[in-house]
Amino acid sequence: MILNIRYEAPNEVWDKVPLIYARLENWLGYGTGGENGERGIPYWFSFNENEKHITASVEPGGLHFTALMDTKEWEVWVKSIKEIATRELGYKVGEIELGEVDF
Repeated sequence: MILNIRYEAPNEVWDKVPLIYARLENWLGYGTGGENGERGIPYWFSFNENEKHITASVEPGGLHFTALMDTKEWEVWVKSIKEIATRELGYKVGEIELGEVDF
């Protein structure tokens, strides 16, 4: 999933992103290296990418999430981050590719 939280967004947006992350189910924090995930990458559920997990990275197209988990559980989590981010950031957060938001 790629959300319309763009890498060139102002600091006022990026300053809120860690707060959004922390409000999501099973937030673990940022990886610190080794068995605790890749340094600086946000993780949910597990730092082990062979187990159920979610990670995020900032890409030119937006905030990119990858996951290994049950599809229904993923759909609930995705709905949650979109709702929380929309409320916290003050604009509709969604996926451009799905037509949820404009480019």
